[in-house]
Order: sequence, then structure tokens, then C-alpha cells
Amino acid sequence: MSVRRERRAVLAGMLALMGAGLVSGAGTLPGQTRGPDAEAGPPPWEAGGLWPGAATVVRGEHSIVIGHRVPSGRLRDLASRADRARRTIGEIWGPVRAVILFPATDAEAAALAGAGATGGLAAMATADRVIVLPGGYAKLSETGRDVVITHELTHVATGATRGGRVPMWLSEGFADYVGYRDTGIAVRVAAAELAEEVRAGILPARLPGPADFAPGAPRLAQAYEEAWLACRYIAERFGEKALVRLYGSDVGGVLGLSRAELTEAWRDYLRRELH
Repeated sequence: MSVRRERRAVLAGMLALMGAGLVSGAGTLPGQTRGPDAEAGPPPWEAGGLWPGAATVVRGEHSIVIGHRVPSGRLRDLASRADRARRTIGEIWGPVRAVILFPATDAEAAALAGAGATGGLAAMATADRVIVLPGGYAKLSETGRDVVITHELTHVATGATRGGRVPMWLSEGFADYVGYRDTGIAVRVAAAELAEEVRAGILPARLPGPADFAPGAPRLAQAYEEAWLACRYIAERFGEKALVRLYGSDVGGVLGLSRAELTEAWRDYLRRELH
């Protein structure tokens, strides 16, 4: 897969479906099997009977992965990625409970999340877990899988938009910032679509809003890239701790800038980074 197609595939996994209706609590999964990597006791939630076949629970160092008709090696690999993601999130934000469901099909994933259309997605975050969509996830590179899992677990840690109190650009940009933080991917590669526009003299007039992140939006890739680079700019200029404080606060109180001043400074940053 080319770098450009890889970036689009990564973006496709970056949706947060908060409060999607999964039930938290104590219980066991139907047909749970155990092996040397399996969870010793019942998993700390109720699956709701959605998986009538055998499910396998694998525990990483600080993560739990439940798979339905998924090879145990794939589950162990995902647990390792979740552990790495958890460490990265812990360095920036704080602890996160890394629980990941890996169903056999995309249709099962949609049922678990209570979601409608999921075409092209690689993973989804609910209020307390990440659900992998096996079709989209299989198309990602090793780095792409790490980025998606870290991004989605960041949504779990932060509570995403917190009922609309956090702007979408900050929610998605922050999750992207954490996801890409340690990958070493060049800015012009990760933001290829936006870089093309900037080199052509086209700059966004405003930070992206909710409609820009809607599935099928004409500039969906650019919206994520714009949000990511806004958070990257804030972290570089004001520090990572300021970016964290901004989550759930206001620009003026944390950064000492008006919204217009932040927007103009971000546009200048895009020129420098992408031209």
C-alpha cells in the first residue's frame, strides 16, 4: 500500500462513537476459551450475548483483548500494540483502561457498536473500549495499526468531545497528535492531501468543524490533517502540557490567544510546514 493510501486508510479508522450502548459490568463471554495467554478470570464486563460462538480473551501487560474466531497470534499482537499505545497515552494524558474487541466480521463490529455504516473503517471507540473492524484493520501497515489503536484509545481516555463541550478539531487533532507522536513520519507525508493544497496557495480559512469530519465529507482527509497540525502547533509553541490543559478549557485562558489569533498563527504554521 502506498504512503498516501495508507494515510487514507488510517484516517478511515478515526471515528469516536461515544456512548454506543455497550454494557459495562461483570460477566463472562459465551463460549469463552482459555490458553496460556488467556485471562484467568471472567472479563470485567458483559458481552450481551452478541457472540454465540467461542471467544478468546487475551491479556497483555496492561490491556485486555477479546477476539471472536480470531487467531490467538493476532490477538496477542493487538494486545502488544494496546500496551504500547497505553504507555504513550499515559506519558501525555494519563491512565487509560485498554479494552479492545476484535470480532470476526465487520458486521459483528457494527452490531457491537450499535453503528450504521462502517465502510472503510479500521476501528471505532466507544465510551470505554475500542472495537476493531477486521476488514479495514487488515489493510493497514504495521505503523498504521499502531496509529489507529493509539488514536482510538486516546478517545477512550479523554472522553472524546465530552458531549460536544470539546471542539471536534481538538478532539480529533489531539487523538491524531498522540497517535503520530512517536512514529517519525514526516509532516508532509502524513498530511499529503493538505500539503498539496498549501503548495497550490490554498489555505483553510478556519479550523475544521463537525461537518468537515462527517463520513463522506469531500475534504475528510484534510480535516484530520488540519486538526492534527493545529494540535501539533500548540504543543510545539506552548508545550504538550498546555495542549492537555486546553482539552475542556478555552483558548484564551490557556494560550492567551483569541480564536482569530490562534487561527492565523495556525495558518502561518501550515505555510511553514507544508509549503
